[in-house]
Amino acid sequence: MSQKYIDVTAKTIEDALAEALKTLEMDRDSVSVEILEKPRSGFLGIGATPAKIRVSYEYSAATKVTEFLTELFDKMNVQAKIDITSEEEGKLNVVLSGGEMGLIIGRRGENLDALQYITNLAVNKNEDERVRVTIDTENYREKREESLERLAKRVADKVARYGRNVSLEPMPPSERRIIHACLQNYKGVTTFSTGTEPQRRVIVAPAGAQPKKDGAQNRKEKESKK
Repeated sequence: MSQKYIDVTAKTIEDALAEALKTLEMDRDSVSVEILEKPRSGFLGIGATPAKIRVSYEYSAATKVTEFLTELFDKMNVQAKIDITSEEEGKLNVVLSGGEMGLIIGRRGENLDALQYITNLAVNKNEDERVRVTIDTENYREKREESLERLAKRVADKVARYGRNVSLEPMPPSERRIIHACLQNYKGVTTFSTGTEPQRRVIVAPAGAQPKKDGAQNRKEKESKK
């Protein structure tokens, strides 16, 4: 949690504070006030100077996430409700809802993953303590994980039965980890990843199989032997 402030000028200190609280949409107990300049009435109104105060407030990671996503969705012309919870320190769970969540999710969750990535970059910029932000909508991530686990087990049964490798479609790292974890102790099969992003994919193979080296790896080994 970081500290932010705004400086406000008004005729009186009370007016300046009221304006600051209205701007921040906060109450008096949530801020601290420093008087930078006291108001002066001057002589017959000549030389009068207004009051100037500095209002400081705690700027939480949740607030930063909300402001970032709200501004982003405004630019995208997307209406989305943002709900943020924190189950543990250093982690924020964001749940989005609205009528255009299909656009937010994208193909195989690509848009949702991209949104989560840039939100993490934004909230952790210039911060000493990092916060992990996860973003979900319509329970997509749980449904996708269950779908991937069913796929993994179905493919593993096929590999164990026929003794042949099966290559899955390219997946982002988070989804490949689900496949690897699901089949980690699955009898008769092993898993490994091959290829380069964004075409990197999981291979489900019979137990004991070793991943084939790609062309780049072979070239590096040949060069090292020269």
